Amino acid sequence: MSQLLTPIIDYLHTFSQTVPLPIFVTLGAAIEEIIAPIPSPLVMTLAGSLAAASGSHWLTLVYLAIIGSLAKTLASYIVYVISDKAEDLVLNKFGKFLGVSHKEVEKLGNQLSGGWSDDLVMLALRAIPIIPTAPVSIIAGVLKIKLTTFFWTTTVGYAIRNYFYLYLGSTSIGALESLNEGLGSVEKIGYLILFILLLSLAVFFYKQRQDDNIVNKLLKTLRLK
Repeated sequence: MSQLLTPIIDYLHTFSQTVPLPIFVTLGAAIEEIIAPIPSPLVMTLAGSLAAASGSHWLTLVYLAIIGSLAKTLASYIVYVISDKAEDLVLNKFGKFLGVSHKEVEKLGNQLSGGWSDDLVMLALRAIPIIPTAPVSIIAGVLKIKLTTFFWTTTVGYAIRNYFYLYLGSTSIGALESLNEGLGSVEKIGYLILFILLLSLAVFFYKQRQDDNIVNKLLKTLRLK
């Protein structure tokens, strides 16, 4: 996989030298979000290094964090829509074999985007640097997380994450490659965290379904009596 991504990563490095920094951040952030295997720190740490090398003020990092957040949010929405449509297609055709219905998935999604605590969880998943971003967008699309929750937590969370990476890049000009390798390794922990969250959701979903079945059987028994 790394060999396949090498030309893309090399192109991003070259692209950063040939266009104004805001354009690189905007387009690079969108590409980074859609092509999930690209290390998520790559564009922002590189942009932070370039900003520091040009003597930019710290407010420039804030500006870059915001425009990068908007670009990544738009790209993540594309991933959200594709995942949403894919879930519809798969469950409509194979839901009965998987034992999961489209309505049950929608119900779970509504339960996970119904209050401030759910929003904070979504915000944390976007803001914490070690959590990979694309899988979160995919999960949000599959579960049909409410768009109001999706957009505000994604935009704010990405702005926080972007500034963190921009700042690291601006302070590690001479060691950017080793910094990205270290952050990429730490990000593997994020995949483990997401796996645990998904497993917890699966257990919750199964238990809820079992409880519903018990209630339905009880009501059926009472009707027979």
